[in-house]
Amino acid sequence: LQLAESGGGLVEPGKSLRLSCRASGATLDHYDISWFRQAPGKERERVACISGNGGTTNWAESVKGRFAISRDNAERTVYLQMNNVTAEDAAKYFCAGEMAPICGPNWPKVPIREYDYWGQGTQVTVSS
Repeated sequence: LQLAESGGGLVEPGKSLRLSCRASGATLDHYDISWFRQAPGKERERVACISGNGGTTNWAESVKGRFAISRDNAERTVYLQMNNVTAEDAAKYFCAGEMAPICGPNWPKVPIREYDYWGQGTQVTVSS
């Protein structure tokens, strides 16, 4: 499985941005996909997760109610809709895939090293 993020860029505070994670090389619906982000000098943090069939989602508290995650397996793409963006959302965003179930009540505890497939990331800059 190969993953490629896109959609990053400059966004004003309070505005919206949609990130995409496009998969190739494998059938996407076999994989749970998580979004992570990493700001300079900070650890990589979980943002959201969506299961292979889209039936289970998880959110970090910092983005709950503002971000939405969805997937279109036919298009081999997972989306992260970022709404009401704040300066704290500025980071490089990565999508990561894992065939074993990741999403669910244990998602916050799953070590990052458990994810086998990563994209290269897309940068989100927040500025007015």
